[in-house]
Amino acid sequence: MKVLMILAALIILAAAAVFFEIYREVHHFRITRYEIKSSRLSGLRRETKILFLSDLHNRVYGYGNRDLLQAVRDEKPDLILIGGDMLIGKENTPFDTALDFVRQLPSVCRVFYVNGNHEGRMKEYSEIYKGAYKKYRCSLKEAGVVFLENEICDINLNGQKLSVCGLELPVCTYRKFHKSDINAGIITEYLGRFPEKDRSKTDPESKQNSCYTILLAHNPAYMDAYLDWGADLILSGHLHGGLVRIPGIGGIVTPQGFFFPKYSGEMTREGGQTVIVSRGLGSHTLNIRLFNTPELISITLAPE
Repeated sequence: MKVLMILAALIILAAAAVFFEIYREVHHFRITRYEIKSSRLSGLRRETKILFLSDLHNRVYGYGNRDLLQAVRDEKPDLILIGGDMLIGKENTPFDTALDFVRQLPSVCRVFYVNGNHEGRMKEYSEIYKGAYKKYRCSLKEAGVVFLENEICDINLNGQKLSVCGLELPVCTYRKFHKSDINAGIITEYLGRFPEKDRSKTDPESKQNSCYTILLAHNPAYMDAYLDWGADLILSGHLHGGLVRIPGIGGIVTPQGFFFPKYSGEMTREGGQTVIVSRGLGSHTLNIRLFNTPELISITLAPE
């Protein structure tokens, strides 16, 4: 009897610890820092910092998201990139929380925004959402946010030429238990052109003063196609880190119902290319995170 009581007490304590950790993680965020050194960044006059935000889903950290905004300011970024799903795309769900936060970011530095499936849903089904996406987009554009809706923007950042590419796949590519046939050719059809192709392994001189290409693509399920397309740095989100993460293995499940995704919330090197998948800043529907703290990603770029 005593053994059973001890086991029951241990189970209760373990369950309480798990629930406490889930609550803590859902209500806190961390800053995850990565460094990328590349010979294709030879134009940079100094180390350059990019912040990547994704999947806020109307989450609030401090009154008016002041804690998150202060963290952004403290990082002193040169560029802010947003990977989509900052709001929740459900009928009669206000987007004011996301709007009020994002429209403050251009006061920090230049901001580029690519849509996720939640913004995409509001955009594709405009009548159902009563034009909410158009209002959201117009308000942010007035604040200085640049939307990349299957567009490429060439900029100069601290002496380095960058192509910032925003890929927006149709909402149908996010269906549950389904993976669409997406390849590099289809991505080219959406974006209109390939990035600069000068990463010849046999000609080191071709890497000098080249244009570094960043692809913002919300859904990492099609990462093989993104890599084939040819971007130097690919930034994705969507998976919320796989909800529950197993140390040493990664996320467990994707929103589309697939288990143990290859890319779920980490930085991965694929030859000369870099993949970063954000664990996101918020959650929706299933407000569960375990060993999977929400994150603001800070990326330092430097020449090799």
